[in-house]
Amino acid sequence: MNYLVIPDKFKGSLTANEVIKSITNGLQRVDKSSSVKSILASDGGDGFLEAVACKIMVQKIYVDTVNPLGDKLRAYYLLNKDTKTAYVELAKASGLELLKAKERSAKNTSTFGTGLLIKDAIKKGATNIYIGLGGSASTDAGMGLAAALGYSFVNEDGMLLNPIGDNLSKVFKIERNATVTILNRIKFYAVNDVDNPLFGENGAAKVYAKQKGATEKDIESLDKGLEYFNSVIKHSLLLDHSFVPGAGAAGGTAYGLKTFFNAEFISGIKFLLELAEVPKILKSNKIDYIVTGEGKIDSQTNNGKLVKGVVDLANQYSIPVVAICGKLDANEADLNVMGLNNVLEIYNPKKGVNYSINNAAKLVEDSIFNFFSASRRKTQKKVKVSNIFTKFNIF
Repeated sequence: MNYLVIPDKFKGSLTANEVIKSITNGLQRVDKSSSVKSILASDGGDGFLEAVACKIMVQKIYVDTVNPLGDKLRAYYLLNKDTKTAYVELAKASGLELLKAKERSAKNTSTFGTGLLIKDAIKKGATNIYIGLGGSASTDAGMGLAAALGYSFVNEDGMLLNPIGDNLSKVFKIERNATVTILNRIKFYAVNDVDNPLFGENGAAKVYAKQKGATEKDIESLDKGLEYFNSVIKHSLLLDHSFVPGAGAAGGTAYGLKTFFNAEFISGIKFLLELAEVPKILKSNKIDYIVTGEGKIDSQTNNGKLVKGVVDLANQYSIPVVAICGKLDANEADLNVMGLNNVLEIYNPKKGVNYSINNAAKLVEDSIFNFFSASRRKTQKKVKVSNIFTKFNIF
């Protein structure tokens, strides 16, 4: 059997590399003679830089920057000097995982630190900059990032505003210094796979701010702030990208990149799968199964997550996909829409979430082993397991 393994991380439990290792171990326990190829990928969020570094010769550049709350931080981006291309992961300087649970506040955080990484890349000669969006701690519409690169946001009294989500509704005027014109020669790419608009019921605040520490009152305030901020943009810059699909990514950072720097939106999944030459592998190799997965499979999985991208690509080549997750929170109808026929869940409600988190590596390995052992026996009996939905649990 020939397998291709392309999972996402299990957030808070296993890195993507660790998931790959566990899946591979499980497959090889079934049959040591099996061929197992693996791809380290990302949907543009956490792990974006690691996925890029696997396929491109790049230099890791460390920079003194700040975290989402403005505290000093040392983070890095990747640079290919030959192609003058930089790869920046928003989560490295502006990510939710940089903050303790009690520190998380969508209205008081900023993307300024990510802007400092980009500023350094430009100083070092980068003319093409890919920004992987995902894992954001803020809802500032990219105001912080823009502030780091030469824009200023002032209130009605002419006072300079701190570029945080809470101040979106206080912006009266937008100014830019002379250095901003230099950015016209820079090509920006916003790498993400969500299609949310900037504001509204499916916007950046109402869909994502709660996980960033926002209360219901904060969410309403932020949503109104995003809408107001866009009205200021329309008046001062004569631009309105608020309902461009994906504008709401990373707390509206995608919107900010599009508005202030004319960034092109590209699919993170497509970009990284092509970078890893996955289509080429599928064309030139006989792959019997693709194994993917993520920490939680739910309704959001169908909204631009890595698993969905893998399934869509696999369908082009009629290759069955098996997905494994820590927690399954989707019904059979949802999974059918996603194109998932076989889903393995390692969570055991009798043992609780912490057990799954602490034992994830072994549980993933055992679940994969049990499923493919059973699949092998059924295949020998000429039963096609790929045509049925399977929620498979090792317990």
